[in-house]
Amino acid sequence: MKASTSFIFRSTPLSIELTMEPKSLIIALLLLSLFFGSLSATPTRKIKARNPCKRLVFYFHDIIYNGKNSNNATSAMVGAPAWANTTVMAGQNHFGDLIVFDDPITLDNNLHSTPVGRAQGFYVYDKKDIFTAWMGFSFVFNSTQHKGSINFAGADPLMNKTRDISVVGGTGDFFMARGIATLMTDAFEGEVYFRLRVDIKLYECW
Repeated sequence: MKASTSFIFRSTPLSIELTMEPKSLIIALLLLSLFFGSLSATPTRKIKARNPCKRLVFYFHDIIYNGKNSNNATSAMVGAPAWANTTVMAGQNHFGDLIVFDDPITLDNNLHSTPVGRAQGFYVYDKKDIFTAWMGFSFVFNSTQHKGSINFAGADPLMNKTRDISVVGGTGDFFMARGIATLMTDAFEGEVYFRLRVDIKLYECW
């Protein structure tokens, strides 16, 4: 007779008795089920925000061409919807206007301060019902303090006080940089001039 597993049935009261080995197996299964149940019930941990490895603040100054200021303009409209032209911003929140810029970057908010580089790229007004744009540009540095470039891309909801766009790469001192840039409109003079404060927080620094 094998002694590994045996079952004894009793009529009153109804019960099932198991030998030691099956009992141990059942206990182990119960413990495993409790363990995995506790894992599924554990709330997902919040990811703690990392501190940036580098933080920089710059200002860039945009003077848009209006048909009369070609000597001073640092940006120009190169595309417009059919009902507009390239010297007057279109209606409907400038929808369809495409602007290319080569703007000076400074360390403070003074347009006449010595530039430390150029902001080069474009922005396009991409919604009719909301004043917003999409931007793609680079900060190209030419100072003794910084060499190389930082590349940016993202939506710019202009009516918000601050807006975050992505830092998607870089060269030189900022090789393979990744992070976030917080934009804030620091000055706005109609359709002629605006100044942006750019607070750059890098989370990947090489």
